[in-house]
Amino acid sequence: MRILYVASEALPFIASGGLADVAGSLPKALQGRQHICRVVMPLYGDIKPEMRAKMRFLCDFTVELAWRHQYCGVFEATIDGVVYYFIDNEYYFRRSGIYGFFDDGERFAFFSKAVVDMIRYIDFRPDILHCNDWQTALVPCYLNCYYRGDDLYRDIKTVFTIHNIQYQGQYGREMVEDVLGLPRGVAEYNDDCNYMAGAIIQSGMVTTVSPTYAREILDPWFAHGLDPLLRQYSWKLRGILNGIDTVTYNPETDQSIYKTYSVSTYQDKAVNKQRLQKDMGLSQMGDAMLVGIVTRLASHKGLDLIKFIFPKLIEEGMEVVILGSGEYVYESFFNEMAATYPDKVAFRCGFIPDLARKIYAGSDVFLMPSKSEPCGLAQMVSLRYGTIPVVRKTGGLADSIVDMGDSGGTGYTFQSYNAHDMFGAIKRAQSHYYDKPAWERAIQNAMKTDCSWAKSAKEYTSMYEELMGW
Repeated sequence: MRILYVASEALPFIASGGLADVAGSLPKALQGRQHICRVVMPLYGDIKPEMRAKMRFLCDFTVELAWRHQYCGVFEATIDGVVYYFIDNEYYFRRSGIYGFFDDGERFAFFSKAVVDMIRYIDFRPDILHCNDWQTALVPCYLNCYYRGDDLYRDIKTVFTIHNIQYQGQYGREMVEDVLGLPRGVAEYNDDCNYMAGAIIQSGMVTTVSPTYAREILDPWFAHGLDPLLRQYSWKLRGILNGIDTVTYNPETDQSIYKTYSVSTYQDKAVNKQRLQKDMGLSQMGDAMLVGIVTRLASHKGLDLIKFIFPKLIEEGMEVVILGSGEYVYESFFNEMAATYPDKVAFRCGFIPDLARKIYAGSDVFLMPSKSEPCGLAQMVSLRYGTIPVVRKTGGLADSIVDMGDSGGTGYTFQSYNAHDMFGAIKRAQSHYYDKPAWERAIQNAMKTDCSWAKSAKEYTSMYEELMGW
């Protein structure tokens, strides 16, 4: 089976979030299941020169987007056995940054149309176009509206994956004809232009990145207005839990951490904790439980819960290290806490990949109390490094972390979106932490947890085969 994975970002080329991790690892896992899976993404100006040096020019053509006629070049690179295609247009993509521009709607409409056009010019005819999030949501819309009469496109199937339903690609209705060049009624919802709504209607299958999130987005609390449409098309909605790249995230080989370790040498994890505490200016006296937080500083990440009980964490003898950036209120708060408790709290504003890995390896527990979390990868990475997650049971967190009170437990969970319930889960972890033999078993159990793409790739394969009628 031939799959073209369509994404707005992908590792190792460029990333702003979890989508890039998925686009960089799921295609590799599918390749290992006797499929041919290739990736297509924009050729951004911020892609590093050493990665650009791996690319070769394939072809160019003109993309018709409403009344516009735009140049499109296609480049190709092969990384770890996976072929990547890059859509080149300097007006749209040679900028500093990936998203957040006034014309993002037009930029990604061009990208979506160019992906469909590209199939005429390359030596790869996909059986399935697998699209991701609103930036690629117009691919099935263009395919169904303008290309189905061509034998080359007639039998191509489409899958659309919702990574975060909050971001839908919503614009005024005038976008549909003037910018997108689509018929009225296509990619429209509730009197607005809505890219994601168009993909939900036009795609053959709709997936989310965890089974629980697939159920949650049928509820108005989670769906950001799309729940009526999703309930109407629930027959084609599936939830498949993401995995992580266990080769990239491997404490036995990770050169970003202070000292590598494995399940059999888990004691060396303590070296990572001591070095992290030293580098972050934390006290190395006593045996305080170190709580790690690596996150975007956004309200839906549950940071208001952390803010509410934060002094109690310090009163209970814990230390906290935070890495992230985002909303000013949270950046200010964590800066204030680091100044108030300089030997107990460390905060670094921004995203520093090497430091993130040091926090995964050096922390005792990893706190992730999200209000909503479609999948989440950080809790799986923390398991891989033997750091025990404390999470709220929502979305992919509910699907990937089993509470320690149950058989085969891998972390500590709480249900209600409540600061005191979260604090109770942290305290349960702390009481377990001081039972050293039990905590060592928990570390080993976490590191043995299979967070790879193997199971997920099998589920995707089954879905693809069902879609193809095999």
